[in-house]
Amino acid sequence: MAAELPARNVLLPNGHSVVDTPGSTQSERDAVAESAVELRESEVRGLVLVNTGDGKGKTTAALGTILRAVGYGHRCLIVQFIKGSWTYGEMKSIQRLEPEVEFHRMGKGFVGIIDDTLPREEHEKAAREALHFARERLASGEYRLVLLDEIFVAVQLNLIKTEDVLTLLDARPSQTSLILTGRGAPAEVIERADTVTEMREIKHAYRKGILAQRGVDY
Repeated sequence: MAAELPARNVLLPNGHSVVDTPGSTQSERDAVAESAVELRESEVRGLVLVNTGDGKGKTTAALGTILRAVGYGHRCLIVQFIKGSWTYGEMKSIQRLEPEVEFHRMGKGFVGIIDDTLPREEHEKAAREALHFARERLASGEYRLVLLDEIFVAVQLNLIKTEDVLTLLDARPSQTSLILTGRGAPAEVIERADTVTEMREIKHAYRKGILAQRGVDY
């Protein structure tokens, strides 16, 4: 008679350790893993994540994290500080993620370049309103993940101040994760963030005269 194999601890990708008993079915293993996740829900710690740098992909990476959170049924909020009247593919995709994801496009578009015809005061007003809205919703504690898209661009353009961003960090509930994107993240924000990723451009199709492609670049 063959010796019975001992049970063993298995470390899951999310950091949980569960007991794998020989002979258990996949559904039983899944149930154990799910129970472990539920036990850890009370230990959730929100993080501050920064996506910055001159390379492509800051918003794209943040939206990937939104997609991951929705997979767990987490409620998410997206506030865009700059993008205005132009149409982007992610706008249509986000609509498919409702009601878990709320999307608020509060910027008035590019400032002082391309097709901008608005007085600067309009951009400043829109940025202040986006800041107030984000602070209020963030402090509510209703969301597990909040994305403030291109908020650092608003800082670079002097539409809002670094101190304004720091007040948002202060308003963040402990269980809410916050992603901030845009070029030129201030050092003070980087210092307080848990995870900082810098996108660096090595090559870009635009340098070869290839215009932005729908579904890839916007």
